[in-house]
Amino acid sequence: MCGIVGVIANSPVNQLIYDALLLLQHRGQDAAGIVTMQDNKCFMHKARGMVRDVFRTRNMRGLPGNVGLGQVRYPTAGNAYSEEEAQPFYVNAPYGIVLVHNGNLTNAAALKEELFQVDRRHINTGSDTEVLINVLAHELEMVARDLPLTPEQIFKAVGAVHRRIKGSYAVIALIAGHGLLAFRDPYGIRPLCFGEGSPDGERGVMVASESVALVGTGHALTRDVAPGEAIFVDLQGKVHARQCADHPSLNPCMFEFVYLARPDSVLDGISVYHARLNLGETLAQRVISTLPPSEIDVVIPIPESSRPSAMQLAHRLGKPYREGFVKNRYVGRTFIMPGQSVRKKSVRQKLNAIGMEFKGRNVLLVDDSIVRGTTSKEIVQMAREAGARKVYMASAAPPVRHPNVYGIDMPTKDELIAHGRSIEEIRAFIGADQLIYQEVDAMKRVVGALNPQLAGFEASCFDGHYITGDVSAADFATLEAQRRLQFDDEQGGGEEGAAGNRSRLALQNAEEGA
Repeated sequence: MCGIVGVIANSPVNQLIYDALLLLQHRGQDAAGIVTMQDNKCFMHKARGMVRDVFRTRNMRGLPGNVGLGQVRYPTAGNAYSEEEAQPFYVNAPYGIVLVHNGNLTNAAALKEELFQVDRRHINTGSDTEVLINVLAHELEMVARDLPLTPEQIFKAVGAVHRRIKGSYAVIALIAGHGLLAFRDPYGIRPLCFGEGSPDGERGVMVASESVALVGTGHALTRDVAPGEAIFVDLQGKVHARQCADHPSLNPCMFEFVYLARPDSVLDGISVYHARLNLGETLAQRVISTLPPSEIDVVIPIPESSRPSAMQLAHRLGKPYREGFVKNRYVGRTFIMPGQSVRKKSVRQKLNAIGMEFKGRNVLLVDDSIVRGTTSKEIVQMAREAGARKVYMASAAPPVRHPNVYGIDMPTKDELIAHGRSIEEIRAFIGADQLIYQEVDAMKRVVGALNPQLAGFEASCFDGHYITGDVSAADFATLEAQRRLQFDDEQGGGEEGAAGNRSRLALQNAEEGA
């Protein structure tokens, strides 16, 4: 999961991109980058950290031009700690292309080998974004060899890219001297939308991961980029669009609606806020069938994504809704923090309980989802320490039982508290008196009702169905070995270094098995 934005305007876009990235900061906290173009020359600045820390006045002054793009990174592939893998990525041929990407390529390893052996292109990092930009560059070179580059040829190249790459991807690229290209995978897993506006009186076109980035910068949402579709905005601001995939179908990631997206965004015609209200409505039905409402004194959300669901649930139960936790807004989202130990430590730094809302009460805590269980366990303990008589926990999402390979940080089953465990075992682990989960079918039904045109949802972390159809057991073995290797490398030498060698051997064996 990352946040991406691209802009073409009639005035400098550096501040506009910066403002859009601030609105997308929730999608990635690891690194940020902006690139602009002027007179066919690229100006780029990227580094690890939050947007406000990466870009200073001197950096912004070095980003001239009326066209540009940016990204906030949340790493799910490659090296999470490498500034080299921060986006945007650049290749100088053909034309000069700069690209940002949100998603995860499931066939990146095979493509990397293919690029080297067949296309004669070298990949220098572990990032699948570098693979993607080189595939796009090669296909553009193939269609436009000896010819001027036209929108028709660009769309032909995107069609070839669709045929080569697998997985989830929302892409924005700048082609020097030509314009801005954006396209989305044929299943529409990761979100992408575009709009037009006149911020500061200057007309422009913006493409972004979420509608909130458009609206918050003075652009009106035109529509979502359709699955498999490509749009090309020339340097005059004219928008060209073409369907480039053979069999597209709209199956957006359900976790966007559960947790990832901002509630004030609209994704694929669905209000994220409304989706979360609906999840609270049907979760209330689960609570009523599991636990007598008379046993509940108060409903308390775990900030912040769960608030709409918790409010609707409390309304349906006829119980008071209270804010029982105060959030320190200067600590990042724990789900997207690297490492279990960092995640666990940050819970107490991020949340503080208001004792009067817990003391002597039976409290129903509502969370958007329970992924690894460590955060839930800490929060239940905090509620007890604050004086709660009983602590019930309800999740607006079903149990997360399966790894995700499409750009969410759930790559291994061993990290998921619900994998191979019963609800009772999970309840015992987190220490709650009762644990109530949303049902998978109910979740799909109430969110899908907000846009009947959807073919379905990518909900593999809940139902184990991998919609691209190209994910195997060997892929999961490779992912798990990569995860262990990354963890071992973070620990340093000594015994950890020996563990790293064992992980490298495991990775080698997994790849050979694949």
